[in-house]
Formats: sequence, structure tokens, C-alpha cells
Amino acid sequence: MASIPEPRSGLVVRYDYLWSREALAGRDQGKDRPTCLVAASDSLTNPRYVVLLPITHTPPSGETIGIEIPPKVKQAIGLDDEPSWVIVSEYNIDEWPNGGLSPVRAATEYSLMASFHPDFLQ
Repeated sequence: MASIPEPRSGLVVRYDYLWSREALAGRDQGKDRPTCLVAASDSLTNPRYVVLLPITHTPPSGETIGIEIPPKVKQAIGLDDEPSWVIVSEYNIDEWPNGGLSPVRAATEYSLMASFHPDFLQ
């Protein structure tokens, strides 16, 4: 069984992300997608909580705010070539680890995709 990474800012993981509009419609499960972990509670707290931002191919519109991920950054973290945005106007807070994390590459790396360079998050 693959190990679950220590949560740290900039970690990109696959996660069952539930958009706020889906939660308001009564859904309790979202779509498995890349997400960016931006904050984690102290390692001594139990349960431990993390804040996850969704990564999507859909450009932000209306009140949605997003940061486009540059092609070189996408390539470095293993995302596809289509334009993508980190949406910063909404987030999920969840326990770490949790059932929403998904294995990547046949579970050789459990849920870890890569990490953004700290400069990207500034």
C-alpha cells in the first residue's frame, strides 16, 4: 500500500472535490480532480484539517476568481496541456487523510501528484 504524503502548502493531490453549488443542490460527492492544498492544521491536532483549492479547465467567470497555471508549471507538476486555473474563490476543508483522496499511477504514489513551486503561490 502506498503512503499518504504529509500535507504541506503547494501539494497537488487528486481529490473528490465538491463545488459549493453542488453541495447547495444536495450532492455529497464531487468529481475526482487535481486540487492544491494551501493550508493544514498543526500536526499535533487530531483530526487534522486541510484547505483544498480546485484545479479546473473551465476559465473563471462571473464571481469566480482563478489563477491561470502557466504551461511550464503545468508540465512540471504533470498536468495535461489544456489551459487550467486554480480557483481561489472557493475551497473545501476536509480531514487529512480522508476518503476523498484518490490513488495516482496505480497507487505507487497515493494521491500525490506534485507540488507547486512556492513562488507560484505568492
